[in-house]
Amino acid sequence: MSEVVQLIKELVSIPSPSGNTERVIQYVEDYLKELKVETRRNNKGGLIASIKGMDNQHHRMLTAHVDTLGAMVKEIKPSGRLKIDLIGGFRYNSIEGEYCQIETAEGNTYSGTILMHQTSVHVYKDAGKAERNQDNMEIRLDEKVRNADDVRGLGIEVGDFISFDSRVEITKSGFIKSRHLDDKASVALLLQLIKRLKTENIQLPYTTHFLISNNEEIGYGGNSNIPPETIEYLAVDMGAIGDGQSTDEYTVSICAKDASGPYHYGLRKHLVELSKEHDIKYKLDIYPYYGSDASAAIRAGHDIVHGLIGPGIDASHAFERTHQDSLDQTAALLFYYIQSKIVLL
Repeated sequence: MSEVVQLIKELVSIPSPSGNTERVIQYVEDYLKELKVETRRNNKGGLIASIKGMDNQHHRMLTAHVDTLGAMVKEIKPSGRLKIDLIGGFRYNSIEGEYCQIETAEGNTYSGTILMHQTSVHVYKDAGKAERNQDNMEIRLDEKVRNADDVRGLGIEVGDFISFDSRVEITKSGFIKSRHLDDKASVALLLQLIKRLKTENIQLPYTTHFLISNNEEIGYGGNSNIPPETIEYLAVDMGAIGDGQSTDEYTVSICAKDASGPYHYGLRKHLVELSKEHDIKYKLDIYPYYGSDASAAIRAGHDIVHGLIGPGIDASHAFERTHQDSLDQTAALLFYYIQSKIVLL
């Protein structure tokens, strides 16, 4: 697991808001090329790795997404501050006070801080009560800018991508704290799984594809490029933690239903049976405000068996955290799953 944690640290440190994921896709592609795994890019910029199995007539596909939450420059204010527009489903309060990076169309980057316009309690009486929204929140650039012309002189313009500081930290007690564990923790697990298959020379029962999608946070990362031979499609994404949830930071979460509806019952039962057989600690759960690449594939009309598992992530779409125990259990279920029989065969 130490290599998985190192992979997570490296992945979350590469800015990759949805729509601007080239650097992190290149990182994953280079990693897989070193393992001599066949890969290809789709037109959306995602990456597909394929490993031929003993049965090439029936395929599996696993997916995890490398795109993250982020923002774009919405407006350059007369003051030289930047108004922002969010990419992905999260709230403005979750990024208040966060360090960020603005990338221009020319590839230059500038740092800044996301703040309430009314931050100073010595000036603004309503500093604590003002609503955290697009009108009140802005980016303070770490450059000598006094007006919009100064900002444009740096090359910053409307539509430039904004990424948030991951602030990744590994604690002695085994916790991994970072933004963007959704879903780079799962990407790291899939990369380590592929490495294990190659280094241990494990032959899979079915040809298996691994899709590293790059538009999941905006709803369509995994809804295409699914080979027609594919029967099972498993999304590996975070398990949601909170009131009323059974998911925790120490087990693998198996999703029974999310906002899109129930996942395939037969596949869900198969995942539970594998967990019991191999003494894998798991929790069944329902995520009320959630959608995955697997549910996107179903909505797109693909005739597949779909499922969803992943490590439990606390404070999703904000200051996320998981534990190495959850990574361990998720890795174990993935390892045994891809060597098991397809439920419909």
